[in-house]
Amino acid sequence: MNRAYGLNIPQTLEEVCDPQRLALLVYDMQVGILSQIANPDKVTRQVLKVLTAARNAGVRVFFSRHLSLPKELMGMSQFRMAMTWQRTDSPDQVNPWFLRDAPGFQITPELLPRPTEGVSDKLTMSAFEGTWLDFALRDCGISAFIIVGVATEIGIEPTARHGADLGYIPVVVTDACGGGNEEAAKQSIESLKFAGDTLVSDTETICAVLRQRSGLSRS
Repeated sequence: MNRAYGLNIPQTLEEVCDPQRLALLVYDMQVGILSQIANPDKVTRQVLKVLTAARNAGVRVFFSRHLSLPKELMGMSQFRMAMTWQRTDSPDQVNPWFLRDAPGFQITPELLPRPTEGVSDKLTMSAFEGTWLDFALRDCGISAFIIVGVATEIGIEPTARHGADLGYIPVVVTDACGGGNEEAAKQSIESLKFAGDTLVSDTETICAVLRQRSGLSRS
């Protein structure tokens, strides 16, 4: 671990993944979003592996959910986005997909959050914008977060970038992140690698590191 001016400066995945300073963010693993990607079962299995490893290591866990407001409360940007996604030129034809009580809004049952885990609802692509997530992480002394879920090119990349700008170290687990567009998802990962402030890992590696760090913290 490098040190400067009284600060620890982690660089390796092992240094970053201190269970006491780490959180797991399960991003938008909702029924209605998973139904829009090509390999939902595979992504869910990989996310579950990371979630299980994080829970076993005592890592704090947070879930995000994308929320739609009723049309009467939607603003200009929400209408524009909904019209783009739903391929319509008319606001009248917009159908809010993720209303609070809609089946598609719910997190997939395989990943049911525990009472000890946080669930944050958002209107934006970054899980930090307009939510309590940043406050909660800082209040717990968190300095890094693992992110898994869907979709890489829509929400994972913006959340990782926003998190880095807030001073966290994001860790993206690529094979536990699903994409709606394979090429766009690959470009997102390459862009994060190029920027350099996000660590990129895979499910097998991150689970092994969490098991190792869990053992060290208990010894």
